[in-house]
Parts: sequence; C-alpha cells; structure tokens
Amino acid sequence: MSGGAPGGDEHAPAAPPPRVRVTAPRNGGRAASDRRPAARGRRPGTDTGPTDIHSVYVRSLIRSQLRLALICAGGFVLATVVFVLAVVAPALDGAFVAGVPVSWLLLGFGVYPLAITVAALYVRAASRNEARYRSLAEEE
Repeated sequence: MSGGAPGGDEHAPAAPPPRVRVTAPRNGGRAASDRRPAARGRRPGTDTGPTDIHSVYVRSLIRSQLRLALICAGGFVLATVVFVLAVVAPALDGAFVAGVPVSWLLLGFGVYPLAITVAALYVRAASRNEARYRSLAEEE
C-alpha cells in the first residue's frame, strides 16, 4: 500500500541524491524557466529534496555571509590595533581629562562603541543577505 503519497511508499527510506557541484550553467541557451520542473522544488517522479538551483542559492548565501564576517572581523581588528597604538602613544602619557588619563577614556569610550557598531552593522548586513536569499528562493 502506498499510504496516499503520489510518488510511492512514504515509509520507504529515500536514497540521498548524489552530490553535484555546479560550476556554470549548462542550459545551452535555454531560459531558466524551461529547465524548471513542474512541481515546486521537486523533480517529476522523484522525492529527493531541493533542486540544484536551491543548492546554488544556499552556497551563495554561505559565501556572502562568510565574506561579510571576515570583512567585519578584519575591520574590527584593524580599528582595535589603531586604538592600541593610540593608547601606547607617548603623547598621551601626561594628558588628563577631569583627572582621568586620556588613554583610559579611549579604551572606555572608544573600543566598546566600536564593538557595538561593528556588531550592529554585521547584523544589519547579514539580515539583508538573508532577505535577498529568501526573495530568490521564493521566486522558484
């Protein structure tokens, strides 16, 4: 008995699809809509999971999120090094504001706002990347 599933027995274990690396489109001049299967996200007659285009979208999202993380981390490290160089500068040894050394003020009121700003920019850009991915995935 098939149990009501149109493609076969729903209790039978499905074999995982073979791994495929898509490096370039192989459409031979055909439009992308001509290659798409009729069922959303499924090939006719199979029940193997998402189509290749979804895999490409996910890999693209992962690459863009990694690129964003590396840029934010690199920028934060660079700015932190600049703060450290400013703190150890001999010109700030004798500088005080309201009895507090300027180097302490730089650490207290410079590094923490920098970290919060980088984190907020990262979250905003990561959300934008995910929204773009969702809009592409929903078009399929």
